[in-house]
Amino acid sequence: MSEELTSEQIQLALQGISVPPQPQIMVDLQMEQYMPDPDLGAIARLIAQDPGLSGALLKIVNSPHYGLSSKIASIDKAVNLLGSRTVINLINAQSIRGEMTDEAIVTLNRFWDTAQDVAMTSLTLAKRIGSQTVDESYALGLFHDCGIPLMLKRFPDYMTVLEEAYANAGPDCRVVDTENRAFDTNHSVVGYYTAKSWRLPEHVTNAIANHHNALAIFQDDSSRDPTLKNLLAPLKMAEHICQSYRVLGSQDVDHEWESVGPLVLDYVALSEYDFEYLRESIRELGAR
Repeated sequence: MSEELTSEQIQLALQGISVPPQPQIMVDLQMEQYMPDPDLGAIARLIAQDPGLSGALLKIVNSPHYGLSSKIASIDKAVNLLGSRTVINLINAQSIRGEMTDEAIVTLNRFWDTAQDVAMTSLTLAKRIGSQTVDESYALGLFHDCGIPLMLKRFPDYMTVLEEAYANAGPDCRVVDTENRAFDTNHSVVGYYTAKSWRLPEHVTNAIANHHNALAIFQDDSSRDPTLKNLLAPLKMAEHICQSYRVLGSQDVDHEWESVGPLVLDYVALSEYDFEYLRESIRELGAR
């Protein structure tokens, strides 16, 4: 989905859904990031202006999932230790949550709690399997389903259809296929255009677009687009561990994982036993 589309094609895909504007702090941080020599001090000062984002960043950096040997108490130290790219990815993901939260929709509180769990679990898994996309894995984990709150605001019966989509998921029916039949669009498409309009990296936006197309992607044995597989592998494992199928789809069984799980584990060279051990260790981290 990397080709440029006309505004008419985009509007048709969005089905009347309005994409929220990019938060100003993301604009400012991206401008600094794209400078030939990014000023880490300037980045830290921008983040420090927002107490909510500052607190969220320090909470993430100091969590057991990040595995630092000592606590970090200042934004300056966090930026210097992690580097601008990692910090900006973390801040982008957090500011996205702030832009899309609607306290009037109780369902979204549960949605964002799960998104945060998936994000932290994706980050941990990416580190454990030696991925080179650890910070992007966190951003993808938090942002991959950002189309859901936008779909819910546009279509009042959306959650009912999403539950049906998870119930029908399998080798011959993707989650997004059920959404497409009901709405002529789906949360992956809406999330893709939102991420693209907010200027997230192209490989992250492509992963958002394809996160329910994982079966076809991992069935392709060619070495084409390894970055996409490297992002989707931790995400699909994290969704399964955090039980997105239960929280979002009200299902007792993860039908999507039954299809794609063995291929994902084969790709990251994990046995089922190794994965179960990893899952338990991650749950223990989350309980701390």
